[in-house]
Amino acid sequence: MTQQSRQSYDQIRAEVLRRYPGGHGPGGVDVDHIVQLKIQNTYSTHLDIARAMAGVMRADMAAYDADSSRFTQSLGCWSGFHAQQMIKAVKRRRGSARGAYVYLSGWMVAGLRNRFGHLPDQSMHEKTAVADLIQEIYTSLRQADEVALNDLFRELAEARAKGAAKAEIEAIVARIDGFESHVVPIIADIDAGYGNEHATYLLAKELIRAGACCLQIENQVSEVKQCGHQDGKVTVPREEFIGKLKACRLAFEELGVDDGVIVARTDSLGAGLTQILPVSQQPDDVAADYLKWLKTEPVGDTNPLREGELAIFQGGRLRRPLRLANGLFEFQDGSGRARVVEDCIAALTLGGADLLWIETATPDVAEIAGMVAEVREVVPNAKLAYNNSPSFNWTLNLRKQVRRDWLAEGRIAESDYPDGPSLMAAAYDETELGREADDRLRRFQHDIATRAGVFHNLITLPTFHLTAKGMDELSNGYFGDDRMLAYVGTIQREEIRRGVSAVKHQHEVGSDLGDSFKEMVSGDRALKAGGAKNTMNQFETAAE
Repeated sequence: MTQQSRQSYDQIRAEVLRRYPGGHGPGGVDVDHIVQLKIQNTYSTHLDIARAMAGVMRADMAAYDADSSRFTQSLGCWSGFHAQQMIKAVKRRRGSARGAYVYLSGWMVAGLRNRFGHLPDQSMHEKTAVADLIQEIYTSLRQADEVALNDLFRELAEARAKGAAKAEIEAIVARIDGFESHVVPIIADIDAGYGNEHATYLLAKELIRAGACCLQIENQVSEVKQCGHQDGKVTVPREEFIGKLKACRLAFEELGVDDGVIVARTDSLGAGLTQILPVSQQPDDVAADYLKWLKTEPVGDTNPLREGELAIFQGGRLRRPLRLANGLFEFQDGSGRARVVEDCIAALTLGGADLLWIETATPDVAEIAGMVAEVREVVPNAKLAYNNSPSFNWTLNLRKQVRRDWLAEGRIAESDYPDGPSLMAAAYDETELGREADDRLRRFQHDIATRAGVFHNLITLPTFHLTAKGMDELSNGYFGDDRMLAYVGTIQREEIRRGVSAVKHQHEVGSDLGDSFKEMVSGDRALKAGGAKNTMNQFETAAE
């Protein structure tokens, strides 16, 4: 039973009372305690989560198709606690978590979540680490449900104990019935599949069983995979990538996640190498479209084939693909954009992908919109997930774009602002150009959604950088002159004033939830943690 399809409080209570009309079950367990636990268990299994969240994503995609301003967002999280606190913050601000997802970054799994230590984004971590993190995130989000619902049931019990009016009790029950789960869709990074098509299928099933409703897979060679923002990327022939997309689809179908979502990522914009030359059966097949972008030279009497070399017949002539010392083949300079468009069309039309991901070198709305426009000439409803990457120097890029545009419009002269890294200096923060660049940052996700078909905006590594910055800020003060003021001023005081529930850290991790269960099974004998001497009582007015 999923949280979305859950019966109402009254329906569940009536059903339990039919089983135990005397108000108590075996061992004297209280009917109301059974009802509470049934409702707190918002999802029975994580596979149920995958099925339900796939439906959420499909509904959001349909809403975006009708209105492109209704895009979705996520932040990359490398622990369940990060994801939990993100969703709590969204719910506190918006009143709902709808449209907010969790992004599970392979980069952060490699860099922070593997037994081999901190490693670059090259698929060198254990395959199981991704599934383990999905499981952890959903365990944390479900616990947030349990804690919040337990608070409501304690409020309900207190209201009944004091003989509250029927309307007050009904209002609390309505809040229980209207409770929105903290569980949201996860977009899970499966890298390049960690092997061949069968390996991709086997791992995809593990991610789905852990709760993933959406898998993101890239078209790099698995064994030499690089981070999308590094050099040395090697792409696979499109037939191989299409096979891996099908492997993901079959994994979803086998496990009954019929609405599972697949994001096909292309790294071709920055990838100038390939490892395998596919076999072309006819001039316009998928293999020929891939091969036509190779760097080649004609073979003839003055430039004959040598022992161990290979050639392809192309354009009516025999040509030799240029090969590097490591055996890799090069693509033609400047062909990346055209290859991206072809990758995207093939992924959607032949691979059955649902969303695209185009990895770019800079955050340029016009560049992405241009590529998407070409894709949409063939697939009109093509949609993207876009990486608002911390690998971009956002301040410098946006300021350079403003400078470029204003020069083209004649608004400024070349000498008004520098063209280079010095443009991001703090001295330009309050200039007209600096303010315009910041305004574009505020609008960036809206602009890319409405102009470039981006259904989902994500930041891959924000919690990595937030943790680094936060620990640096706290450490500088705490080990410096401020000491305790550094902690109180930068963390606790802000938590209290902003209503961050984690300020009551015992409650946040389930202390009151545990007390409630002890009461259920031990009654007055329960040894509870939440008594008068619990120091968390100092934060009872934390959100006021």
